[in-house]
Amino acid sequence: VMEGGKPNLALVYQAVQALYHDPDPTGKERASVWLGELQRSMYAWEISDQLLQLKQDVESCYFAAQTMKMKIQTSFYELPPETHNALRDSLLTHIQNLKDLSPIIVTQLALAIADLALQMASWKGCVHTLIEKYNNDISSMPFLIEILTVLPEEVHSRSLRIGANRRTEIIEDLAYYSSTVVTLLTTCVEKTGNDEKMLIKVFRCLGSWFNLGVLDSNFMASNQLLMVLFQVLQRDETTTNLHEAASDCVCSALYAIENVDTNMALALQLFQGVLTLETAYHMAVAREDLDKVLNYCRIFTELCETFLETTVRSPGQGMGDLRTLELLLICAGHPQYEVVEISFNFWYRLGEHLYKISDVALHSIFRPYIQRLLHCLARHCQLDPDHEGIPEDTDDFGEFRMRVSDLVKDVIFLVGSMECFAQLYSTLKEGNPPWEVTEAVLFIMAAIAKSVDPENNPTLTEVLQQVVLLPENVHMAVRYTSIELVGEMSEVVDRNPRFLDPVLNYLMKGLRDKPLASAAAKAIHNICSVCRDHMAQHFQGLLDIARSLDSFALSTEAAVGLLKGTALVLARLPLEKIAECLSDLCAVQVMALKKLLAEESTNGKSADPTVWLDRLAVIFRHTNPIVENGQTHPCQKVIQEIWPVLSETLNTHQADNRIVERCCRCLRFAVRCVGKGSASLLQPLVTQMVSVYQVYPHSCFLYLGSILVDEYGMEEGCRQGLLDMLQALCMPTFQLLEQPNGLRNHPDTVDDLFRLATRFVQRSPVTLLSSSIIVHIIQCAIAATSLDHRDANCSVMKFVRDLIHSGVANDHEEDFEVRKQLIGQAMEQHGQQLITQLMHSCCFCLPPYTLPDVAEVLWEIMVFDRPTFCRWLENALKGLPKETSGGAVTVTHKQLTDFHKQVTSAEECKQVCWAIREFTRLFR
Repeated sequence: VMEGGKPNLALVYQAVQALYHDPDPTGKERASVWLGELQRSMYAWEISDQLLQLKQDVESCYFAAQTMKMKIQTSFYELPPETHNALRDSLLTHIQNLKDLSPIIVTQLALAIADLALQMASWKGCVHTLIEKYNNDISSMPFLIEILTVLPEEVHSRSLRIGANRRTEIIEDLAYYSSTVVTLLTTCVEKTGNDEKMLIKVFRCLGSWFNLGVLDSNFMASNQLLMVLFQVLQRDETTTNLHEAASDCVCSALYAIENVDTNMALALQLFQGVLTLETAYHMAVAREDLDKVLNYCRIFTELCETFLETTVRSPGQGMGDLRTLELLLICAGHPQYEVVEISFNFWYRLGEHLYKISDVALHSIFRPYIQRLLHCLARHCQLDPDHEGIPEDTDDFGEFRMRVSDLVKDVIFLVGSMECFAQLYSTLKEGNPPWEVTEAVLFIMAAIAKSVDPENNPTLTEVLQQVVLLPENVHMAVRYTSIELVGEMSEVVDRNPRFLDPVLNYLMKGLRDKPLASAAAKAIHNICSVCRDHMAQHFQGLLDIARSLDSFALSTEAAVGLLKGTALVLARLPLEKIAECLSDLCAVQVMALKKLLAEESTNGKSADPTVWLDRLAVIFRHTNPIVENGQTHPCQKVIQEIWPVLSETLNTHQADNRIVERCCRCLRFAVRCVGKGSASLLQPLVTQMVSVYQVYPHSCFLYLGSILVDEYGMEEGCRQGLLDMLQALCMPTFQLLEQPNGLRNHPDTVDDLFRLATRFVQRSPVTLLSSSIIVHIIQCAIAATSLDHRDANCSVMKFVRDLIHSGVANDHEEDFEVRKQLIGQAMEQHGQQLITQLMHSCCFCLPPYTLPDVAEVLWEIMVFDRPTFCRWLENALKGLPKETSGGAVTVTHKQLTDFHKQVTSAEECKQVCWAIREFTRLFR
């Protein structure tokens, strides 16, 4: 588009109009692509400046303002430094001229100005100059405050890589002018009085400065704005929008004084201020104003979070006043469950704190609060009395119940699981509550059942006994939750095998009842996992279920879970029984696959085999009997019999990545199941993998290859064959990854290729290191270190680390000297390039969580050859840019030499990691 030089403005207007108003989606799409290219070109600066000057309509101005912001964020380096002042002045002129056109345009321009100020080192004291310039003109106030709101927010913006040096300088600068800003806001409120829009802007701005953590807390404690905030929150007639802005601001203030001891005066003001809001909360409840209720609950929760340490350290004294917890329990009593849900994070943290300080006296102070909380939670979990069928677990309320279940598990230790369990049970035993109360009680009991000690516990056995006697005419939801409870009590069944029969009968009834089937299947799976030995006598029953699995109304997950349970029990049968039973268990799935293949060859229609493949996979995965050395693995024969069907399925669907992935997964578990016993499959499997991969390079073949190397790489007779496999798989892989953006577009391939290469390094390093393919693999790894993809990057780093480590670790194997020499040659060839690329990737491409992996690679190279490493690192550091395009210093000479010294004198890997963490902040 942009090849022919600068597009004329009429064309740009046309495209913007089409983007917003073209009724034809393809027209919209074309305009969007064209404008996107314009935004990426150098002409975007000049064109957006012209559009803003001409001020033709809202759309073109919005497009131009957004483009300006984007260019300043991502392409600031395109502008020569001598143009920075002119850009600043024109942006300020635009925001002044467009201030009444539309608030979203003002926000985009304010962001552009803020992002410019953060990057433009020559613009000193920007806050001061802006306030000087506009504070006397009330009509400029809205955009001045908008700039002052977004400025602190942008300091930590991900899209601006201003670096730690510049960021520190800016934060000090903003802290210096912060009281000027607060004074401006105070004056503004005095001048405009009750103008609601202005108040909202002021509160947003104040909150933004609180969030950056630069306000002087003593100055704030006695500031007028704090009074205004609480007055607004106490007043019944405050509108919803203003109420929300004030609440956000108070929450930001509470968050900013996290360290209460160093902010005493402000902490006390906020503490007392929030406690005065209880009456206002009740007023909002009486008016059924849910928005305000939720805001108050957020404030009360933030108060408790801030004073958590104080409350645990000195409960009931000063700012450890337990009225804060009372406020949260008042909110927990609100009929809408969304209100109590806001406070969950606080209760978690309180539980965590008290768990770490196991002090009985302290626990007893908080116990009554947790008891009351649990009581409220049980009530909130009740379904509607007119609810029909089982509880929904995917809607909002279902998700709320799951969160309750998690929270209860985490705080139950304060009350005692046994006491709580017994108390809940007694409410069912002694009263005759309505079904929805019964169901909620069973739900909470299911949450804590596992944390009750199952050793000779009469209450638990009585509960089991009563539950399995529940008549079939109780409400469906009660049956459903009782089945979940039984599944959670599998430990009790294991200790009391006399209950196994009645429990299984009860669950079988559920399995035959469509709405309960999946829950019952999950419970049977739990019992199989925990009571494997007791279940052996019931294996025939499990096999019968498995044979007619599709006659039950099961979700895919539940069906697979049942087969998993069956396989776990199968593995405990006598060895001679296993082969025959496994064959039986697989037969259904194999027949189904054969049937699909037959249909395919007769009518050419292809049906999806994944259900059967996944079922076979779960059977192989969990049938792991104990086989003594020298004994033939009982599953070997079965897997050999099944191979032809899997092979044909793979061939038929070779173009379909999803199905091929499931085939490979199934084969992976089959190989893992019998280990060396799958040797007869090795040749045909590898041949098929390689031939399909040439045409359809699915990355799962590389993964499957890594499993084969792991199982057979130590066998002398297999090494050459596996190396041939690797070389054959590498050719199409490199072709794929060498395309433009190949690495970024195929992270799975990168991940699986380096898994495969790493397995080779672990199992047979010399075979790989002395092959011709290793140079290409190392080159590919160096290119892929900059890939920002969690799994792929981790895989690449692990490969390089393990590769070098194989030349470091003297494990007294006879090939150590050879390995050391081969690694030496590889490092001589690639070392400098590797380290330069790693440093560049760390500073400019990779997120912080990848740095420990990078540190391990550097550490291994250093252990291998410290003197050479020092030289390589020095050269790599010389190549890094020393200042930003905005003229700020990115890294000083001293910071470079300090980093070099920290790394090269490190005595353990984590010191390298800390050094890299600190150093790369300079470039973020």
